[in-house]
Amino acid sequence: MDNLHLTAAVPDMNTMLKPLALAAAGRTGADIERLIREARQKARREKRPLSYSDIHAALTEGQAAMSPELVWRIAVHEAGHALAWTFFGIATVSTVTVGNGSGGFVESQMRRNVIQTETWLNQMIACTLAGRTAEKLIFGDHVVGSGGNDTSDLAHATRLATDAEANLGFGTTQPLLYRSVKDHSSILSLDRQLAHHVHARLEVAETMAVEMLSQHRDALLSLATCLAEARTLDGSEVRALLTQEMNVTAKGPEKPAP
Repeated sequence: MDNLHLTAAVPDMNTMLKPLALAAAGRTGADIERLIREARQKARREKRPLSYSDIHAALTEGQAAMSPELVWRIAVHEAGHALAWTFFGIATVSTVTVGNGSGGFVESQMRRNVIQTETWLNQMIACTLAGRTAEKLIFGDHVVGSGGNDTSDLAHATRLATDAEANLGFGTTQPLLYRSVKDHSSILSLDRQLAHHVHARLEVAETMAVEMLSQHRDALLSLATCLAEARTLDGSEVRALLTQEMNVTAKGPEKPAP
């Protein structure tokens, strides 16, 4: 009898834990530990045990504080990344979230056994720039969050482009010359020709992102709309929505019967 009760309770437990797991996406273990500790302290001050709602509120507090305009902007940005990873087949999206303490986040798993050619690398760069590109496509501009620090989209894209030109054998000039790059910003400041080629590669990747997002603009907006409303989507929800929307785009409008 006890075993039957335990088995029946498992789906309910999974249902309860999924929102917490999604809300925690993109956070470090230290972040989650701190939030739980603060929630526990709050419950103690109120002289009651820690509850599920306490944990959920702690994980989603940043989302509640965001204006609708900011939520929509970030949703478009993250939807751009998710759409690019899916379209180019570079990675499988696990989670997309808005307002997790760092603005937004796309968690994805890189596909294994992919042949990593120059085309693949340029697509990687396009995916990295796709959030910024989606903002420009929908709003006509982009926020400063695309750059500004060493973990930003621009920093990541620039590192990939620099490696392509300097040490992966894809260089526009002297492709056989291997140059070790420990500090990307320093080498680009000192080598103006390399900086020119790196920027040209970034422009090519950005154009790839623009063309892809423009072609699938409806899918981008549909995904962003769902994300802005739910704040967090898991990979299966993202894939289902994009598959439906991108199939519609590929088929085009139905022609009336003669």
